[in-house]
Amino acid sequence: MSTIAVPTPPADAAARDAHAAHAAAPAVIRSAQDVARLVNAGAATGSNARVVLAIALGGVFLDAYDLTSLAYGVKDIAREFALSPVQVGFVSAAITFGAILGALFGGYLTDRIGRYRVFMADMLFFVVAAIAAGLAPNAWVLGGARFLMGFGVGLDLPVAMAFLAEFSRVAGKGNKAASVAAWCPAWYAATSTCYLLILGLYAILPAHQLGWLWRLTLAFGAVPALVIIAVRSRYISESPVWAANQGDLEGAARILKRTYGVDAVVERAQGGDPHAAQTRPRAASWRNYGVLFNATYRRRTILAATIGAASSFGYNAIIFGLPVIIASFLQQGPLTTIVAALALNLLFAFVGGLIGVRTAPTVGAWKMTVLGHSLQFVSLIGLALIGHPGNGVLVVLAILLLGGYLFGQGFGPGSHSMTYASLSYPTSLRGIGVGFNQTLVRSSSTVSLFLFPILAAALGTKVFWVIALAPLASLLVLLAIRWEPSGYDIDAEDYAQPAPGQ
Repeated sequence: MSTIAVPTPPADAAARDAHAAHAAAPAVIRSAQDVARLVNAGAATGSNARVVLAIALGGVFLDAYDLTSLAYGVKDIAREFALSPVQVGFVSAAITFGAILGALFGGYLTDRIGRYRVFMADMLFFVVAAIAAGLAPNAWVLGGARFLMGFGVGLDLPVAMAFLAEFSRVAGKGNKAASVAAWCPAWYAATSTCYLLILGLYAILPAHQLGWLWRLTLAFGAVPALVIIAVRSRYISESPVWAANQGDLEGAARILKRTYGVDAVVERAQGGDPHAAQTRPRAASWRNYGVLFNATYRRRTILAATIGAASSFGYNAIIFGLPVIIASFLQQGPLTTIVAALALNLLFAFVGGLIGVRTAPTVGAWKMTVLGHSLQFVSLIGLALIGHPGNGVLVVLAILLLGGYLFGQGFGPGSHSMTYASLSYPTSLRGIGVGFNQTLVRSSSTVSLFLFPILAAALGTKVFWVIALAPLASLLVLLAIRWEPSGYDIDAEDYAQPAPGQ
């Protein structure tokens, strides 16, 4: 077993003192590293930092809602457009095809032009694509709209993770790991909202108009995007650390004041250059994708990619197939299926996500991910052995095993796949790092969403044996590579490098 040694950076007492005393005297910033230290010390009481985090999580909410919104209606879509299982797979996977390209370009653009601009652009994708999907006259238009929606999802996740990491303290309650892990309960809140909306629409729509249910569900995705666009100018700012890394210390000082509640003044070095003595972080470049595999980051990249891909493959198969699985187990109508799927999301996945956030600063990401994958593996093996439950006891056990899988996903890989993707890299590489990770994750999602309808039709409940390979593979890599990102000052690596681009 090989191990990554994780250095523990010394506490920066000067930064903490400066931050604590910001109300009495402005903090002095001479370099981007000073800005990072102020952010790492935590926002001032009453600042807008938490609002920024909430808006960033709103983007994650949209990602999850749009990915989930097709799950219940896929049977109606197949019937309305007379689709074969293979065609259903293509329509289902269209959103992840778009997300692959969106993540590839979004990661680079997040580092190149900034977090704010990319975030505002991807909101427009959500609005246009959601409305187009809801009005789709045929499967081709629906697939195209879902592809466009996926491109927006791919753009959004790198920038959302950057906001969560770069507006949070490095240690203690609510640290960077906890903020990033909050993407998970936000995700499950979105999936639960989707099922609640479906339940409400099912209750109010006349029986002869239930064919509109999937259209209204897809189109509703434009609503939260419009809300985010409406509030952006008041609360959203550029990341202060990213701005400082571009050499704009004055801009970073303004952001610290406006959003973080920290008064800061720039002290210029001799000759008027405030950056003369600072080590400049890497400039954004497509070549930075190669940096992810250098001696410093290679093992972290492999670990983050494995956790993300395994988590995505299994979760997408389960969550997309949940209505079908529950209907098969319970042999009931659509109302029971909707309620059961909603209950499983709220009671197991969402609660698990909250536990993942709570334990991130104390237990850490590595232990919780190992525990979560272990529970998932056991749950999937149990489901494979039960097959089609023949009596009430086995039905209850099967439902509890589904809940166990979602619970393990919530506090384990669901929360911390993004912790590893975001906090294994400093600010200069974070967009690229998350973008590369999401390219692989969405590729895994595409395979999962495309194969699940086909495998489920061919194998029935034996498909759980195939899905169980995903958490097992991730567990083996976790045991080989022990990297703990929670509480580690990853941004310090930007200022310790010998030269830009190396």
